[in-house]
Amino acid sequence: MTSGCEWVVDAAGCDPATLASLPVLQHLFDDLVAELSLHPVAPTHWHQFPGPGGITGLTLLAESHLAVHTFPEHGTLSLNLFCCKPRAPWAFEAELTSRFGARSVDLRLLERSLS
Repeated sequence: MTSGCEWVVDAAGCDPATLASLPVLQHLFDDLVAELSLHPVAPTHWHQFPGPGGITGLTLLAESHLAVHTFPEHGTLSLNLFCCKPRAPWAFEAELTSRFGARSVDLRLLERSLS
């Protein structure tokens, strides 16, 4: 028996401008929430770091959480989605390649155990 699934996603070789774009990240979160039928319990909290820094976002979900950290100075993005209820797969690799120009996407799916 599991307590849910956790997607740990790292994208590299991304376009720095998109990694520093709050609207691009908000659209990503909106699409994930809609397409996976997730249920936010509060508005997403965003923090944009000064200068060439990235953005951190966190949405608290009835199912658990969705988080992202971007590093424009390194061309990388780290995303984490934990759901306590089963969800259909989402096209993380295709979406991050399309939205951020990622040259590589590492996707790990962890089955979280109750024991």
